[in-house]
Amino acid sequence: SGFFLLPGLATAQAGPAAIVAYLLAGVLILPAMFSIAELSTAMPKSGGTYYFLDRSLGPLAGTVGGIGTWLALVLKSAFALIGMGAYLVLFMDEVPIKALAVGLTVAFTVLNVFGAKETTGLQRILVATLVGVLAFFVVQGLVAVGTLPSGELQTQLTPFAPFGWEALIGTIGFVFVSYAGLTKVTSVAEEVQNPDRNIPLGMVLSLLTATFIYVVGVFIMVAVLDPAELRSDLTPVATAAEAFFTWLPGDLGLLLIVIAAIAAFASTGNAGILSASRYPYAMARDHLVSSRLGVVGRFGTPVPAVLVTSGLMIGVILQLDVEGIAKLASAFQLIIFGLLNVALIVMRESRIPGYVPGYRSPLYPWLQIVGIVTPLVLVAQLGALTIGLTLLLIAGGVVWYVLYVRDNDRVERAGAIYHLFARLGKNQYAGLDGELRTILKEKGLEDETSFEHLVTHAAVLDVPSGAGYDDAVRQAAAILAHELPLPVDALADGLLEG
Repeated sequence: SGFFLLPGLATAQAGPAAIVAYLLAGVLILPAMFSIAELSTAMPKSGGTYYFLDRSLGPLAGTVGGIGTWLALVLKSAFALIGMGAYLVLFMDEVPIKALAVGLTVAFTVLNVFGAKETTGLQRILVATLVGVLAFFVVQGLVAVGTLPSGELQTQLTPFAPFGWEALIGTIGFVFVSYAGLTKVTSVAEEVQNPDRNIPLGMVLSLLTATFIYVVGVFIMVAVLDPAELRSDLTPVATAAEAFFTWLPGDLGLLLIVIAAIAAFASTGNAGILSASRYPYAMARDHLVSSRLGVVGRFGTPVPAVLVTSGLMIGVILQLDVEGIAKLASAFQLIIFGLLNVALIVMRESRIPGYVPGYRSPLYPWLQIVGIVTPLVLVAQLGALTIGLTLLLIAGGVVWYVLYVRDNDRVERAGAIYHLFARLGKNQYAGLDGELRTILKEKGLEDETSFEHLVTHAAVLDVPSGAGYDDAVRQAAAILAHELPLPVDALADGLLEG
């Protein structure tokens, strides 16, 4: 869905270098994709990203990651439904874009309440239509580029990076939201047949398909459209299609693109509600949010979670613009992807016997280290407002955890990170403490340590030979009673009982 809206905004930031931005975004998502594929085959549970972070890094990381991923998916889905209106305007005058987006959200909500199987059945139709039309667009577009007059392509691509290479880095972060849907399937991993095979395979095929269409499609748009017009165009695919689908009768070429766009936006919005709703559902089952969100309706779907997710989507549609939604969704997703690479390292290094993934990430741990550093660099380029809102979201997740979860003792579990610490603790060097104490002596510290203070100020008991343990305790109680507001007998009985 990002392909139909963002290329114009991306070229406004990076010029023709936006082509490279899409390619690099597809490459840079590889560490997160491989990490998620491994984690989801080891733990195919509802909630995907949330579940992985919670079980690896603990409930605090799970709370922040679950809320962040939920919001990122809601933002991306809202972004798609707003985009649908932008394309419908091409055939219908004065379409109320936000009202239409709200109406579609309600329709997809009803569909999601009735069942995941019905939802995925619609997805197959939408995606098949979308990929078919876009394949036609790419073939025709490459033919059109091949017939350009000599030197015109070079003119269109020059200067390649008019706003500098730093702008290219910022654009990579901006278009990253186009790949955010790649990992949506993990949130419904519990409902996937043969997850060891189908989740990694589905992700790889999705990435190859999307990256090819994004890179080649943006190259075509840059090649055939006027640069100034492209940079302000919210329907760039339709504009490009009009430029080289002239051989088709009437507006058939434009109609095909609008159909593909509607399929893309509808599939993103529909799948967004399906996957995003599983996050509050999974968190409710783990007592991190209200248990009401963990209720399953008569059709086997988490109805309250679906309704809350849809309600938030409607709020986002009514309040935010397209570019703001894209930047926020990208920032949240980048941070979550970085954390997922940390989660994989923790799970591997904790060496828990029950961690048996059906698929293992290649190039471990170097790929994961790249996947941790890259999001930090990209988020830094998205602007102060986006960074501020992202930090505010993280802070909100921490506050929720402290006030709602921890202070109310709602969870007792801890993440695999404690298994890692325990394993590392077995390698502790017992002589280090003695070495440090020797250094303290050599420094000649004047202030006595707490242990020295305890020894030098303690009362000393001289217990006669043959006296029992009870006698020693009662003697100690008689001395301690002078310092504590307790009778000697009560203090002695308490110490003995303990």
